[in-house]
Amino acid sequence: MTDRTAVPILALEQATYRYAGRERGVLHACSIALGGEKVGLIGPNGSGKTTLLQCLIGILQPHAGVLRFKGEIVADKNSLRTMRRHVGFVFQQADDQLFSPTVLEDVAFGPLNLGMTPEEAEAIARSTLASLGLSGYEARVCHRLSGGEKRLVALATVLAMSPELLLLDEPTNDLDPVMRKRIISIVNKLPQGMLIVSHDWDFLSRTVSSCLAMEDGRLTPVPMDVLHSHRHGDTADGDPQRPHLHATRPVNCG
Repeated sequence: MTDRTAVPILALEQATYRYAGRERGVLHACSIALGGEKVGLIGPNGSGKTTLLQCLIGILQPHAGVLRFKGEIVADKNSLRTMRRHVGFVFQQADDQLFSPTVLEDVAFGPLNLGMTPEEAEAIARSTLASLGLSGYEARVCHRLSGGEKRLVALATVLAMSPELLLLDEPTNDLDPVMRKRIISIVNKLPQGMLIVSHDWDFLSRTVSSCLAMEDGRLTPVPMDVLHSHRHGDTADGDPQRPHLHATRPVNCG
């Protein structure tokens, strides 16, 4: 059970955000506190899920509200840099995250930026790739990988920096059933707390311990039995024959 008295790793308090040129805001007084728990986030397209993630990692700055890392306000470049050393963000599109010629260079980039020697960074990169079943991919060219392989390498670039918390944006989007099953296994084995945005309710029912819904820029809790009730087409080994997405299904938050 989560210790509610503990200081969260990352917290966004009463955040409001509106994109330029839009009359309506995307976030309306949103508050969320994240620690060691794996938390799901569902909601229709355009409801503000990715905007929330980008506010949490500091890509976007809320027009109102406060971002805190371990209780301290993230208010300048130094505090933002400190927070990002401990919080990893995996983009929905892996191509937005991969920019080096080879897999090894991409995964070693983060440790190098943390001040490690090239030898140390390479050792960490190789170890991280091995932990995700990607040994032998070191010399592969990133843009020639499959979509699922790119997704795993993008995750490796974040894990190589030993984050305490992970923010994952649609980690199973467009994956085939085999790669989806692999992602489920990896997520369940990772020790970090997570906030996972996904339209794939079945995936969340297998990976998170609590869930929130975003609708019209506001967060509400979702009972876990709502997620579990949406498991469909299970095979004998408990894996779905195909993902079932419920992007526009209304949520009964109780």
